[in-house]
Amino acid sequence: MSIAHGQVEDFTEQEYPQNFHSATISDREGTHIALFHAHHPLIAFVGDRRYWYTSEFQEAPAWATVLGDVGFVVLSAARLLSPLAESDTCALSGAEWRQIRHWRPGTLGATLFNSWD
Repeated sequence: MSIAHGQVEDFTEQEYPQNFHSATISDREGTHIALFHAHHPLIAFVGDRRYWYTSEFQEAPAWATVLGDVGFVVLSAARLLSPLAESDTCALSGAEWRQIRHWRPGTLGATLFNSWD
């Protein structure tokens, strides 16, 4: 993290049923919790570690743009907090729709970063 002038304090790999890894990253501004989707190159930032997320998404720190340079998509809080109904969901499978109907996530972020079994 030398480009960002930060340090990875810890990294926790995804454990079933979570579909994301998490890392605590410290920089001059403080501590940031990053969620890394386990199957897609998506990153979200949150205020603290939890088993699942619904509306706790935050804006990424400025240095997170460097993650885009290595192939990740850093999602904004506005995008993550947007209603799922406002997102393009045409690529979702029938199994994914069954999970959505069962768990009823309110936001895109809750759909992308979840602990559904």
